[in-house]
Amino acid sequence: MRLRLAVLLAAAFLGGCATPDKPSGPAAEAPAPPTAVAARPAARPGPIPVRPINVKTECNFRDESGYNGALKLDVAEAKVKAFEAQVNIPKRGACRFDLKDFRQTKELPAIELSQSRGRCIVRVWEQGERVTVAFQQCEKMCSGNSYSYLWPILNDRRKGSCA
Repeated sequence: MRLRLAVLLAAAFLGGCATPDKPSGPAAEAPAPPTAVAARPAARPGPIPVRPINVKTECNFRDESGYNGALKLDVAEAKVKAFEAQVNIPKRGACRFDLKDFRQTKELPAIELSQSRGRCIVRVWEQGERVTVAFQQCEKMCSGNSYSYLWPILNDRRKGSCA
């Protein structure tokens, strides 16, 4: 009895792994109807170049939720000449950054600004036509619980816009 049950279970298991027969006849030979052309995946930015960053921008951004801010950034040959950023996060608070509160501690491969009297680190790097400004351990630069909702600021050099 056990042998018969084991054989039946094995047959059921193997039957589940079998591929169904392909249909034959005119329906099987007709080509599939044309579908929309598959969208190309978005081009990914290339590797981060190891060269001095040069960027000068003053831009504002806002999304549909009301998250908004402004960025002023001037970097010449990887030396930060001006940096101001403000991000307002609805119902959470705001974050404000100013170059006078930081000292530049790195230039390559990415710029690093370290808060003079704190733990906040701001990093700036380029990738393709984008310049990214990211924040780490900057809770004290923000009001309320806004730091938990702070995203990097992306600057598109071609358009001069920020997001």
